[in-house]
Amino acid sequence: MTNGAGVAADFAAHFAAYVVIGNPIAHSKSPAIHARFAADTAQDMRYAHLLAPLDGFAATVQKFIAQGGRGANVTVPFKLEAYALANQLTTRAQAAGAVNTLIFDDGLILGDNTDGVGLVSDIVRNAGFDLAGKKILLLGAGGAARGVILPLLEQQPAQLTIANRTVAKAEELVQQFQQYCAQPGILSACSFADATQPFDLVINATSASLQAQLPPLAADVFSPATLAYDMMYGSQPTVFMQFAAAQGAHVRDGLGMLVEQAAEAFFVWRGVRPHTDAVFTALRAQL
Repeated sequence: MTNGAGVAADFAAHFAAYVVIGNPIAHSKSPAIHARFAADTAQDMRYAHLLAPLDGFAATVQKFIAQGGRGANVTVPFKLEAYALANQLTTRAQAAGAVNTLIFDDGLILGDNTDGVGLVSDIVRNAGFDLAGKKILLLGAGGAARGVILPLLEQQPAQLTIANRTVAKAEELVQQFQQYCAQPGILSACSFADATQPFDLVINATSASLQAQLPPLAADVFSPATLAYDMMYGSQPTVFMQFAAAQGAHVRDGLGMLVEQAAEAFFVWRGVRPHTDAVFTALRAQL
């Protein structure tokens, strides 16, 4: 990726080459994560927060590009706007219908989505849980769920069931992602109430944990062999994790997903894949 010499010099003095854009944004851990990645991989890069007005996301991005910006992470509430702004999309961004990573290159705005890869990396590599041939229950049919379906299907599970309060929304996702299934019948939809059999992996992609609430889920979906994964994270186990643990399940929160999706974005931008263990340990200690 190239920029004019004058722009580059001005940029180097005053701006960060990479940012995380959101509103609010000051709480984001991304600058600390990417600073550690850059140091560990000997990459010369700058990364900062960038607050965008709620009605000014596109203008904020364009100004950042003009100042020499090379890439951006995108967080709430702008992932759909980032999807619309991109003039090229990766397959996983198209499937997710949302963008959390932007790459800028000589007029190109490439939109990508690293959330699903982050989830899968945390489960497979960090938790040591092989997804091939497993029965997976995905709770929720919103943007968080949509962003992880394709990466989960690429792991070739035996079954991926999407459960949602409104079954029609889950059925829409089944229709959309059917084309990515290696075999028919892998992907299905149901209500929370109809999910009653044990699953190998149960992923909470709803926002219930933010309100310290539990999806209306039967205890039967958990067993001592189940991994219960909540995309949310905090200093204490979520209500979902507490409920799953009470049924004997193994539990894990989404802090590793945060770190791994950032590592994937770093790789997309810099072509170097950072190690994540030290960053994960440092963030866990700060919670």
